[in-house]
Amino acid sequence: MTDPYEALLNKAYENITETSGDEGRFTVPQARVFIEGKTTVLENFSDIASVLRREQDHFMKFLLGELGTSGKIDGNRAVFNGKFEIEQIRTLVEKYTEDYVICSECGKPDTRLVKDGRITLLRCDACGSHRPIRKRRVRSEPVGSQLEEGKIMDVEIEFLSRRGDGVAKIGKYTMYVAGAKPGQKVKVKITRIAGSIAFTERAD
Repeated sequence: MTDPYEALLNKAYENITETSGDEGRFTVPQARVFIEGKTTVLENFSDIASVLRREQDHFMKFLLGELGTSGKIDGNRAVFNGKFEIEQIRTLVEKYTEDYVICSECGKPDTRLVKDGRITLLRCDACGSHRPIRKRRVRSEPVGSQLEEGKIMDVEIEFLSRRGDGVAKIGKYTMYVAGAKPGQKVKVKITRIAGSIAFTERAD
């Protein structure tokens, strides 16, 4: 007859998700992004979702919400309506990984998303900790008259463009700031607006 303690131990092991071991081996594929007509394509979308061990629909919903656009999953690719910077997509993949995958206690990716009522928790199978998913600020859509040429305003730089300019997102607008770095808060003057693109000069 099986020892009661051994039976309980075996049952406990069955409920443990296999961990990845050394977190140093956890490498998220770099997003391969290109412009196709009036859309932006994340070519290896399914590969990234697979490594993150998250549902593609959940990952896609996050990206669409952060980009403020519509899109679709097309086979292994994700297609977003509109033209977006490569670094913007890569930054969002990093944000998703940080918020929805990596354990804030042990730093490992051996986690699951679980529901506790209306709250989504990130539960770690490696160390047993859990935390609620952080809610990001909802960007308010500016009224047309609020963003105009000549206006001076404070913005926070989110990432760098391919040319090395700082980029800030204000509602549907993408704002370029020369010489600014991610994380900086700078005062700028809007010099020109072309569609959803705003060009600036430093005002501080």
